Amino acid sequence: MWNNSWGIKEGIMTCGGLIAIGLVLHLFTGAVDWNNFAWPLNIYILAIYIITLIILFILRKRLYFVRWTMTFNAAVPSLIAVVFMTFVMGMIKQVPSSPAIGDVSIFNRMLSFWPFILIYLWMTSIVGLVSIKHLVSFRITKIPFLLNHFGLFIALVAATLGSADMKRLTMNTRIGQTEWRATDADGRLYELPLAIELVNFNIDEYPPKLMLIDNSTGNALPFNSPEHLMLEDGIKTGELFGWNIEILEKIELAASVPGQDTVKYVNWPSTGATYAANVRAVSADGKKVACGWVSCGSFLFPYQALRLDSMCSIVMPDREPRRYSSDVIIYTKRGTKCNETIEVNKPAKVEGWNIYQLSYDETKGRWSDISVFELVSDPWLPFVYIGIIMMMLGAVCMFITAQKNNNK
Repeated sequence: MWNNSWGIKEGIMTCGGLIAIGLVLHLFTGAVDWNNFAWPLNIYILAIYIITLIILFILRKRLYFVRWTMTFNAAVPSLIAVVFMTFVMGMIKQVPSSPAIGDVSIFNRMLSFWPFILIYLWMTSIVGLVSIKHLVSFRITKIPFLLNHFGLFIALVAATLGSADMKRLTMNTRIGQTEWRATDADGRLYELPLAIELVNFNIDEYPPKLMLIDNSTGNALPFNSPEHLMLEDGIKTGELFGWNIEILEKIELAASVPGQDTVKYVNWPSTGATYAANVRAVSADGKKVACGWVSCGSFLFPYQALRLDSMCSIVMPDREPRRYSSDVIIYTKRGTKCNETIEVNKPAKVEGWNIYQLSYDETKGRWSDISVFELVSDPWLPFVYIGIIMMMLGAVCMFITAQKNNNK
């Protein structure tokens, strides 16, 4: 089999051998820590890798293995192996290769799994050698082919070696204070080339809702499909699990005032105010009636439930955020200053950093004076985009070329 007429079987054997070698490496050296390949080491590795591919191409006439590598007999099995391992990675939840995550299966960290890396390296090398081959014998008609292959090569190499330079940090800020420090997943503290001052935190919440719960278990009723009554503007009545509900009064910013026997609520437009509703509930047969206040509570006031009978009570769950954002001032070492409003999925972009709204102090809800940001820096990402754009242009060129050939 291993003679100068290698075919698909040799390609399969090569992939199998790389997987076996990868398993041995993983057994003896452990998972690959990509943080060890950060700048400038990744640039040196990239330069050595490209020079090695060029040298191998120059020596192709003396090395039959290199000439075979540039054929479909080597490319097809490598592509199948890559697709299979990528499918496995997509079907299993992946976690960062971080000590803070703890012990997980090797299949949960495929990007650090030696067999996965070697198979991808093998396919990338094939793509690189084929690209060099067609670049040396360049013709206009090969432009779509070159765009596809060089684009794939650039995207794969940039995404792999660039992962070591990507930083994903978390920053906690407080209103009126300026913060320039952030932590990574392992709790390491970083001083950043920019600082963020939180000016204001804004939150838009969904209307509160009323639900019935079982007094003994606390589960929402009915068990299979809990019902709720949304307290939107104009809503005065509703039904919950056989109980007719009437909204007698609603106070959006309220404070609880303990009485001798009951708790009532009054208007209190200040920090820590809660939402409260005075309701009247009547059972389906009209024999049971309950009146009283219900509130979701806040960090300052406890929640308030209304007991309907020995079986169930009416409650108001915590209000759910519809949208939240932070008004910030961002300072950089260059002396620039910019005002931004950061929302979920609407990051601020400053000097190579994407700043995302991540969270807030959920114990205080709408009154939170803390905003949590995720800061992401990925200097290699533009090269990944360049590779993807090249592949897209190659696909368009191939489509146009095919149409012209069909019209001849």
